[in-house]
Amino acid sequence: MATLLFPPSADTEPSPSDISTNGSGGGGPDLPNDTGHKIVEREPERWATPPSAYRLITFLAIIWITALFATLTIVLELRWAHSMSWVSIKLPQILYVNTVILILSSVTIELARLALRATRRQLCTRWIFVSLWMGSTFLVGQILAWRELSLRGLHLASNPGSFFFYLMTGTHGLHLLGGIALLSYIGFLINRATQTAKCQAVMDSIALYWHFIGALWLYLVVLLHVTIQG
Repeated sequence: MATLLFPPSADTEPSPSDISTNGSGGGGPDLPNDTGHKIVEREPERWATPPSAYRLITFLAIIWITALFATLTIVLELRWAHSMSWVSIKLPQILYVNTVILILSSVTIELARLALRATRRQLCTRWIFVSLWMGSTFLVGQILAWRELSLRGLHLASNPGSFFFYLMTGTHGLHLLGGIALLSYIGFLINRATQTAKCQAVMDSIALYWHFIGALWLYLVVLLHVTIQG
């Protein structure tokens, strides 16, 4: 009767039977499983960037760059049509060489993209390297074009024509430099990452951006030829 009136105190050590019922054996309640490790392992997949996000970011960048150069074009046309101090400038011949180089780089970018789609990573890396070389050669050609104008005495503030030449080609060169950085990133990612779908999504987005930069350059060459060289 005493054992019924007075429950065991907290200091009482549990019996072996109590320990067994709290463990895996016996009919007692099971201890909660430690699932934290499984949740941590699934975390990268849960927060992975969806492939559509890369294309969306690329389209937003293209829209922003298009708006920027559309604004520059409007200002250029207004100054060209109404400026009394406008001076025609003969464009450096290396600009046309740069045009051919950029067109060929779009071809090599497309070859790299197709090679990655065929899971030929080494071939894709080689074409990326060729594209990087062509993009860098294009920037060197731009520097040579600016140097040629400078040797003619045509600097940034010499006249409205030279100002817009430096502004247009320089702005385009900065965006191409961004494309080179992105291309270097995908080249590193292809050799390191194991997620083929992610690599393909990034490569497709960079190829789209690169093609856009090439088309933009063709537009600028025609625009500069009409307005500045006149």
